[in-house]
Amino acid sequence: VMKARQNAAAVAAAVAESGQRVAEHLGDVVDAAMAHRDELARARTERTTQLEQVKERVRQLTGQLASLTDAVHRDEVARAQAALRIEQLEEAILEQHGIGLDDLIAEYGPDVALPPSALEMEEYEQAKERGEQVTMPAPIPYDRATQERRAKRAEKDLATLGKVNPLALEEFAAFEERYNFLSTQLEDVKTARKDLLGVVADVDARILQVFTEAYSDVEREFVQVFAKLFPGGEGRLVLTDPSNMLTTGIEVEARPPGKKVKRLSLLSGGEKSLTAVAMLVAIFRARPSPFYVMDEVEAALDDTNLRRLIGLFEQLREKSQLIVITHQKPTMEVADALYGVSMRGDGITTVISQRLRGQDMAAADA
Repeated sequence: VMKARQNAAAVAAAVAESGQRVAEHLGDVVDAAMAHRDELARARTERTTQLEQVKERVRQLTGQLASLTDAVHRDEVARAQAALRIEQLEEAILEQHGIGLDDLIAEYGPDVALPPSALEMEEYEQAKERGEQVTMPAPIPYDRATQERRAKRAEKDLATLGKVNPLALEEFAAFEERYNFLSTQLEDVKTARKDLLGVVADVDARILQVFTEAYSDVEREFVQVFAKLFPGGEGRLVLTDPSNMLTTGIEVEARPPGKKVKRLSLLSGGEKSLTAVAMLVAIFRARPSPFYVMDEVEAALDDTNLRRLIGLFEQLREKSQLIVITHQKPTMEVADALYGVSMRGDGITTVISQRLRGQDMAAADA
């Protein structure tokens, strides 16, 4: 048994030693693998960095290539446009000036000096005529910027001048004839206007005279008529703008007896009506007429005021004939003749007339 145990111990020791050697070998292998892995990782990182740099360089080169391509395309387009422009200019030169491009450059190119301007030559000629010792202006070198500004001013002046009109003389003659005709008409209109203004002034003066005289007479008569219709009262006419008789208005002031008011709006209906009749009768008396027609002017008057109005009628008919439409019996009583419409028993209306003044005179004679 002891021997077996010793053999087992020897085997175990051998196995342990072998395991130790294997473990050491595995550790060396793992260390070597890890070192190789780290080396590969570093190499990979370097390759990745190089790859990104290469990609960035590719992007930059691609952008430069696109820019160069666009520039080449633009240059080709610009070259084509310049060639077309040159061709158009050559055609325009040949068409407008009748000279080839080579001859134009040889005679008027930038290497040819510019002759003196017209202003300089004019000043030179004037000084020469005055007897001054002057030298003829010398040609000046070509300056592109100066000549471009000069060309722009010339083009602007040419555009302002416009196209040449070969019919300008005929049009001018027609416009001149039209102008002379309109000038004559204008003078006629001015003369007519002056005459019309003179007529207007004469008419205004006549109107002013007639109105002033009529107003004076009507104002005088209104005071008297109002005093007769309103015993103890006071009435008058007032001009709103006495300084301008052509545009002034007329206000009627009426103060019946026993009242302090003068405005018509504060009077009663009968007083307003009687005041209006007073104004009407004042006009009649100021400018008499052969006859007058009045339509129910006394409809709103009481008996007292009606009697006063009838008294005015009596004065008016001394010089004029009165035709009065009325329903008032006192007014009918003073009439010379009555005309009316009556209905008979059968319902048919008939026009009747009755002369009263003649019957009264016949009765008085009898």
